Amino acid sequence: MRLLRRRTRTEGEVEPIGDPDFDGPIVRLDDVTRIFPGSPAVHALRGVDLSVARGEYLAIVGPSGSGKSTMLNTLGLLDRPSTGTFAFEGIDTAGLDEDARAALRAHAIGFVFQSFHLLATRDVLGNVMLATAYAGVAPEDREDRARSALERVGLGHRTRFFPGTLSGGERQRVAIARAVSTSPRLLLADEPTGNLDERNSEIVMQLFAELGAEGLTIVMITHDHVVAESAGRRVRIHDGILEQIA
Repeated sequence: MRLLRRRTRTEGEVEPIGDPDFDGPIVRLDDVTRIFPGSPAVHALRGVDLSVARGEYLAIVGPSGSGKSTMLNTLGLLDRPSTGTFAFEGIDTAGLDEDARAALRAHAIGFVFQSFHLLATRDVLGNVMLATAYAGVAPEDREDRARSALERVGLGHRTRFFPGTLSGGERQRVAIARAVSTSPRLLLADEPTGNLDERNSEIVMQLFAELGAEGLTIVMITHDHVVAESAGRRVRIHDGILEQIA
């Protein structure tokens, strides 16, 4: 297993970079389990094997309680497997401490959630710029990156609006702009249409399809089989077991 490439930014601060040119799977899970202690213990993931190629658009489909959220948390470096191996760009993530995991997450992974998670006290531009700050983008580049991302999702004219004045579909597009403003190599989406009507769901799914066509790797978690049809590949999860959909 490869080691994580690092470069020292300042004394005592090490930034994981990963390898955007790695020619293997961007993420790979081998026999991964996740067990939450209790009486009885909860087996959220059971022997999961999954390989996602760079540039692939994958949907993981399953009902509530099937293990979808645990999968997302594992892929997003928010949780650790109980057993098995999770590699990101060939790097065994088990060897990373929490600071290294957070830094790799900030630089390489974008998140889109069902509930948007926008700050009500910041305008649209400010919400997107905040993500670039967390990702370590140089201050002089943050506004340009944020404006470019908002233009990409069709909201360049809404930069000074506040989230409370936007429709649900517009808020989700702001959340997508925030996620892609840092130029992630992997985009994770958790029920991205769950709070949207049919029309806005179609707009968001079209945007995901376009981002996938441009080469962004996308893994989407959803219970909706119609939404999952927009992905290039689909797998099903049930009771923590992952299986291919023919």
